Order: sequence, then structure tokens, then C-alpha cells
Amino acid sequence: MTLPLSVNLMPKGPVAEVADLAVLAERLGYRRCWVYDEGLVTRDVYVTLTAIALATERILLGPGITNPYVRHPGVTAAAVATIDELSGGRAFVGLGAGGGLTLDPLGIDRRRPVATVSHMVSALRDLFAGKTVDLDGEGFSLKSASLDFGRSGIEVILAGRGPRMVALGGEVADGFNLSYIHKDLLGGHVSTLRSAARRHNRRFLITYSTMLVTSEEEFREARASLSFRLVDSPIEVRELIGMTEAEANGIREALAEGGAAAGADLVREEWVAQFTIVGSPEEAGAELRDLLARQGVDEFQLPVQRAEGAAALIERTAAMVADG
Repeated sequence: MTLPLSVNLMPKGPVAEVADLAVLAERLGYRRCWVYDEGLVTRDVYVTLTAIALATERILLGPGITNPYVRHPGVTAAAVATIDELSGGRAFVGLGAGGGLTLDPLGIDRRRPVATVSHMVSALRDLFAGKTVDLDGEGFSLKSASLDFGRSGIEVILAGRGPRMVALGGEVADGFNLSYIHKDLLGGHVSTLRSAARRHNRRFLITYSTMLVTSEEEFREARASLSFRLVDSPIEVRELIGMTEAEANGIREALAEGGAAAGADLVREEWVAQFTIVGSPEEAGAELRDLLARQGVDEFQLPVQRAEGAAALIERTAAMVADG
């Protein structure tokens, strides 16, 4: 394999089947396995990660991504430290503010996301290091809280699409996952993150995640995947692609009524290539390798969002990358 790969598994099917996909990814050389934390939409992220930890030997594993709103950050610290203990030190945390797919069905209002995520990073680091934590954070608090089975080296990797979250990641995290970023903006985000890492004189992992669209069926899936992501994007991104407020509201209404599949029809076809890799398998593989090499990205994260065809997608992507 010529390009470092990770995989992000959406646990919509039985946990045992998701664990089998992680085993396959490990066998094919994928370095990291993320598991989506989407609340009521999926199986529980930590039950799924436990099954993966027991079924694998080498692959790194963690939530990708979790957020400070659905679970108290102290509970998240205990869960991740437990997975780390069970897996022999292979856990990491993928952390962001959470999106509408996760928060809306739970009736959760995402308030002051950048400050809330920042406080969660501080809490996780101190708890993993065995410190006693008193924190009146944005949206949560800790009172003389401690964790006696953490590991201070557990990676905290942020994710987000807005410039403020990217800037925060460069300042406080060990890495950042750039997911479904407009390709014209990718270089600026990478530059911001690298500059911050140099200021703090530390290693910093940058991963990039998007769909590889090589068929009409995948093009339809890409439109569905972009539906909730685009309406959650910063206003600057929506202005860049020419999305009107009426279009954004129309997609939100469709999502509320019928989910991502209903929102797909309202995503303009021309938007797909701006956020994903589109072409034949050979063309998509070449574009991906070129894009990551030019932008200095460390790892490509393959999103696997449905059980049907997941194993073939994981195998095909490994082959596409190796073809270079």
C-alpha cells in the first residue's frame, strides 16, 4: 500500500458484521479504524469498538467522531480509556461538535461548539493523565473528578469544517480529520494546521475523508451524504458553492421528513465533484494520490456508510491506492 489508509465504519448493521469489516481492513493494511457515533441512527459506538478491539490485533481504533453534547465528557473519557486498556493501548478519540444527523433526533441544541469542544479536550487530557479535574466548562462541569486507568498518550483528533474549529485543532489536538472539505479549501486548512503544529513543535496527524465516487449508484449516495453535511457547513462554504438560503432550508425540511435519502435530490449534481473524488477507479485513485501529495495530508480515511457492499468497497479502495 502506497498511501496510508484508515476506515470509518457506520455501525448500522449488527455489531459482529461491523467487527468483521474492521478485521478485513486490518488484514489489508489499514492503519486506523474509526467508528461513527451517530446516536440513535446507529449501534452504540463503544459496544462496537469493544467488539472490534477483541477481534483485531494491530489497528488503532476510536470514535469518529464523538461530541461533547450526547455524553458527558467524563463518561467519554472512561469509555475510551476502557477501550484503550482492552485493546492494549490502541485507542484514540475523534472529537467534534456533532451534526444534525446525531443531535436533532435527541432534541439537543448545539451551543458554543468551539468553546465546548475546547473544554472537552482539556478535560480528556487531564483525566487520561490521572489528574484530578475541577472544571466549569461550556455545557458541562467536573467536580474533583479523576480516572485511575487512563493513559496520557491517547491521541485526541479533532474534526470540523469551519475555520474556527480548524484553528482550535491546530492549537490543542494531536491531529485533525478534514471530512468532506471543499477541495479548493483543503490546502488552506492544511496550512493552518501545519503552522500551529510548528509553533508548538509537535507531531500532528492530518487525515482527509471523502467518498470515492466511481459509479452512478455511488453518485446518488454522495448526494445523500452531502445533504446533511452541506447544511451544517459554515456560511462561507455555502456561499462558495452558491447555495441559497431557500435551498438550505429545503434540504433541512427534506432531512427532517425523510432523512438523507430525501435530501439527496436537492443537492445539485455539480456540487458532488467539489467535495468528493469522482471518476473511474483509475481516475479517482490518481486524483486522490495527487491531491494528498500536493496538500501534504498524512492519511486518507475511507467512509463506509452502509453494510451492503462494504467489504468490496474496503478491498477496492486498497487496490485503487496500491495501483499508484
